[in-house]
Amino acid sequence: MPGSYHDVTCLRQSSLWKRMHSQQQHLLFDRGQYLLGDSGYTSGERLVAAFRNAGGDKDKTDFNTCIAHVRIANEHCIGILKSRWHSLKEMRTQLKNHAENQYLVRWVRCCILLHNFLNRRRDDWTEADGPIEVEVESEVQIPAPPTPLLDERAMIARGRRRRLEVQSKCLAYMRNVNGH
Repeated sequence: MPGSYHDVTCLRQSSLWKRMHSQQQHLLFDRGQYLLGDSGYTSGERLVAAFRNAGGDKDKTDFNTCIAHVRIANEHCIGILKSRWHSLKEMRTQLKNHAENQYLVRWVRCCILLHNFLNRRRDDWTEADGPIEVEVESEVQIPAPPTPLLDERAMIARGRRRRLEVQSKCLAYMRNVNGH
């Protein structure tokens, strides 16, 4: 989806979202694993979001701070990716049709895949070093899940329980580390 769409809209339209709420979620997450999101998201069983309004509640504020530290690390990862692949810095293209959008998505995916490949090899190659020839067999297609999405209210209730569980563990860890 183009960058003008909100992150939540993009997530809810994705196959990731459908698989996260299906009987196939065990293929994506091990027990106790989940995604972290900012306060624009709604917590779910596999997505834990920051609190929208901490309202002076120290536990909520501390939890949001904990999540913010993880999100900052994620932003640093994106910065490292862009420093290796300079073409990702200036992708100022008007998306006039679906084909142009798909082209940009494939471009970004290729940069990410090559970045991860080079990281595993501990290679310091950058885009400025010259072209890499890669043979691609075919695009991987992930089938949609066969099971329906959960009822929205049940999903929100599970999300609230999950967020409180994660918040409790996060705060216990922070207090243990800080000696409070």
